[in-house]
Amino acid sequence: MVNLTKEQKSGIAKFVILTAALIFLYLPIATLIVYSFNESKMVTVWTEFSFKWYNALFHNTAIIKAVLLSLSIAVCSAAASVVIGTLAALVMVRIHYFKGESAFVLFMTAPMVLPEVITGLALLLLFVTLGDFIPWFADRGMFAIWVAHVTFCSAYATVVVRSRLVELDISVEEAAKDLGATPFKVFFAVVLPSIMPAEVSAFLLSFTMSMDDLVITSFVAGPESTTLPMIIFSSVRRGLSPEINALATIIILVAATCTFFAWLQVVQKQKRLAQDAAAAAQAAKEERQALLQR
Repeated sequence: MVNLTKEQKSGIAKFVILTAALIFLYLPIATLIVYSFNESKMVTVWTEFSFKWYNALFHNTAIIKAVLLSLSIAVCSAAASVVIGTLAALVMVRIHYFKGESAFVLFMTAPMVLPEVITGLALLLLFVTLGDFIPWFADRGMFAIWVAHVTFCSAYATVVVRSRLVELDISVEEAAKDLGATPFKVFFAVVLPSIMPAEVSAFLLSFTMSMDDLVITSFVAGPESTTLPMIIFSSVRRGLSPEINALATIIILVAATCTFFAWLQVVQKQKRLAQDAAAAAQAAKEERQALLQR
């Protein structure tokens, strides 16, 4: 019988737990991808390999229209949420103890904790009321969905940007002001580049949440404004469709590709930083040796 050390047992246990977790998470996704190439209309019965349902997907005008609508709303919602979140975070971090501060923070973060059913119902009643005065809300089309998505996405963007602003050294901004920079110049030349990773994270988070939202969109969307989650949900309720498997596979492929290239850029940046640090250390070493020789 092989006697294992404590470290070896711990390593085996970690490997088993990690493997089980990965199988639990990714086995359903792998199954979905495999059955997207199934020729049969029954998604649980394999017959033969085929691209039949991908061809049917690209000829499904309802799904294509829903994808384009969801992408348009998601991009616009993410952009607006980042702008609103950045302004709100600046107010929270740089302006202290103003009148109504507690109410401001409460209203900015409330959409994060409110149930989506309550938020969707409240927005529906608001849009019905505004529809009598503003035509854009009457048909509850793309504009109404965009407003609804910005309502809750901006709260998450505010939290992300605020967490980065809190860590910034304000002395750099004060130094820029002492050198004659205007507040706008300080923001765009000093603050914005420093919080750009948080801005990108807030944009991606808002984009993902807007693309994924179903409950609030179901309340505020009109009959002519069907987003991708609504199409998928209605299709699943009628019965599993192989076209949905094909669509999900494409979404997974796009997300995996974007993630891979983002990871590749991070790795390359880390390598460049390591090379620069090594070159600087080597230059300092050579300089010390030259000084000693003198």
